[in-house]
Amino acid sequence: MNKSKKVLSLLLCGVMGLSFGVGCAKDPAVSSNQNQTSESQSAANTDKAGQGEAVKIAFLNSKGEIQAQLENMAKSFNEDYPNITVEIMPCPVGQSPTEILTTMYAANNTPAIVMLDPADVAAFKDKASDLSDEKWVSDAMPGSLDTLKADDKLIGFPFAVEGWGLIYNKAVLDEAGVDASAINTTSELEDAFKKIEASGKKGVVITSADWSLGAHLFTTAYSGQADNMSDIKAFLNGLAGGSTQIKDNAVVNGLLDTFDVMKKYNIAKSDPLSATYETNPEVIGSEKVGFWFMGNWAWSPIKDFAGDNTAFGFIPVPVSNNEADYGNNHMPAATTKALILDTAVNSKEQQEAAKTFLNWIVYEAKGQKGLVEECSIIPAFTNITLEINDPLGKSIQSYIKDGKTSIGVMLSNKHWGDVGAAMQKYLGDYSTREELFAEITTYWTSGDYK
Repeated sequence: MNKSKKVLSLLLCGVMGLSFGVGCAKDPAVSSNQNQTSESQSAANTDKAGQGEAVKIAFLNSKGEIQAQLENMAKSFNEDYPNITVEIMPCPVGQSPTEILTTMYAANNTPAIVMLDPADVAAFKDKASDLSDEKWVSDAMPGSLDTLKADDKLIGFPFAVEGWGLIYNKAVLDEAGVDASAINTTSELEDAFKKIEASGKKGVVITSADWSLGAHLFTTAYSGQADNMSDIKAFLNGLAGGSTQIKDNAVVNGLLDTFDVMKKYNIAKSDPLSATYETNPEVIGSEKVGFWFMGNWAWSPIKDFAGDNTAFGFIPVPVSNNEADYGNNHMPAATTKALILDTAVNSKEQQEAAKTFLNWIVYEAKGQKGLVEECSIIPAFTNITLEINDPLGKSIQSYIKDGKTSIGVMLSNKHWGDVGAAMQKYLGDYSTREELFAEITTYWTSGDYK
């Protein structure tokens, strides 16, 4: 997801001034026989240079930390498809992709491919291509397409799967005599914190950002409700309609019980709102704490401080003291970035070129390698067997392989903002649990929670 967690600097670009390959291109098209399946593409690669006229498309990237990697992928794709040029456009710093895309549509100057958060995909359903009949649909991981549909059409391509929970530094745990795999309950997590503190380190660091607390940590309680989306949606609809009271839910209260324990052993306990995503990678990477609640996207900044230490992994955030409870054994994971293809501004030839690029990612070796090994993206496709090259991604992949992931609930930025702000107050001891529940209830019953 494109949040302030994505803090790597981007080169600012003037959105209105970027017209290369964006919308309304007058270039002749790539011929339709270039949108080939995996079985025929390898044989066709040697003859691509003479197929069709040149076509240019643009790709708006809202995942800033992989800008350079995507640019390399575009070059590699062009080697396979010399008549298709893909420009990777970074989102300007401080702007959401939905804001940028809305502005670009107003100017009739829109990329062929746009990376969005899944919650924002439906807003552009009238301008996005129906991808329901694409080959890769049958190879998508179960659940990866659930949030990318509108009006019974599939309008999003699942670009990235991410998971979140308690990251651990095994070196710290080993020194304290803690086995991460044996932690399945709130009390066992507190025992681990105690052992770590007895060894001279701190138990955990909690990032105070609203996106972390609202979009990830609190939604763990939603993921822990059931192993299927229909029951989770029923729970959320109950909250919205007032028939379900969040204060009475066992998983929600269990998660907050764990959060209270985390607060108690937080390295930033004296000033909890000072702990930021920018500073926390150093805290866990340099072995000052044993745990950090975050997602697998955090490996890049952690490794800058971890040196040769790659022994990091995840455990789920416990939601009770009954180790058999679903939420104690399943790691939330979800499609966190999706691609839509514009149909309102880009020509049919550009749309076909964009589909060719997506097929290249899913089915050709260079595309798969670029996604998994270079971008360190967990793929949403079962046919891609490459293993991600960072320890946090590998940990999430192992949960996926073992069937130990829960449905990561992806909600709108309003949830992240409203519930995140309420959780910040609770983290800083500026509100009670009852007051927290009141604020979250207000969010759900406001009428515009979606």
